[in-house]
Amino acid sequence: MRVWAELCPAPPSWTVPWDAIVEMFAWARRLEGVPQDAVHHAEGDVATHTRMACEALAASAEWRARPEDERRRLFAAVLMHDVAKPDCTRHEDDGSITAHGHSRRGDLMVRRILWELGAPVSWREHVAALVRHHQVPFWALERPDLRQIAFRVSLLARNDDLVLLATADILGRICGDTGEVLENIALYREYCAEQRCLDVPRVFPSDHARFWFFRRPDRDPDWAAYDDTRCAVTVLSGLPGVGKDHWIAANRPGLPVVSLDALRAELGVPPTGDQRPVAAAAQERARVHLRAGESFVWNATNVSRQLRGQAIGLVADYRGRVEVAALEAAPGVLRARNRARPAPVPDGVIDRLVRRWETPDPTEAHRVDWIATD
Repeated sequence: MRVWAELCPAPPSWTVPWDAIVEMFAWARRLEGVPQDAVHHAEGDVATHTRMACEALAASAEWRARPEDERRRLFAAVLMHDVAKPDCTRHEDDGSITAHGHSRRGDLMVRRILWELGAPVSWREHVAALVRHHQVPFWALERPDLRQIAFRVSLLARNDDLVLLATADILGRICGDTGEVLENIALYREYCAEQRCLDVPRVFPSDHARFWFFRRPDRDPDWAAYDDTRCAVTVLSGLPGVGKDHWIAANRPGLPVVSLDALRAELGVPPTGDQRPVAAAAQERARVHLRAGESFVWNATNVSRQLRGQAIGLVADYRGRVEVAALEAAPGVLRARNRARPAPVPDGVIDRLVRRWETPDPTEAHRVDWIATD
């Protein structure tokens, strides 16, 4: 993308064009004046820290040696790693300042920002995954779920990228425990190398083995789990107006469809109403097909991992193979399609869904396809 070609530090000076970044992005301007905990961030506000982290990355010999597209992608991750702090920063009663949850919210914000900029989906999800997990290497060896996180990062991004991001993050601070944290980051690098997922995706014996490892992480990731699936269920995920009905007609003709839009019409529930009766009806319709071992399509927005998890969990309980089709369209195309529908979804509902949007990833299903419908 041209915007990152213009902003990413480049030889011979490797200068971070901070003034241009702030002028171009409203979210960068929002970082100015946002306070931080002085114990770990004595350098000042979030904007100062972000600029220093970007400068630390630009000074890294390892980063400079990367191909140009990789440098731009990683620079975007460092630039946006604290993008959600203005929304998450709190002054606690004891006088401390916290920003709990800024990594997860940053994932959601980065997805929306890069989608609106027209970033390719794999590029966007790479950056979003790094932002979501950027603090993991700081205390990685204390986490009971470290293996799942490291494997997920390897499937969506790269753990050596995560190491570079975490290193730039800590070098962009003024704090007393820099050396200790850098040692932890180095240990995380070694751990990922030992787990065969530092600069390549973690390999599993089969998609069925991968699916069940992430559902039951006590499993041996190298165990070739027996595939006992009885049917295949295509779970759709996509914002309103993305073209789910058209995709089903072209790619799953003849299969039964459990459609939440159809159930809303049948039950008389508007998109702005209580969706629990609709979800319950969809679950019961799905059970009918699953008990019979019939393949079918689950047609719903399913934009959050939690909502998809309800459908996927039910399919897994009935020994179904889960194939997720993640449909996308550019913002302008999506809005135009929605307006052309007989019953458009209100813009406020779409905006709310965009803020909750988590793109499906390979840890959720036997197969995940990212599909552009525009």
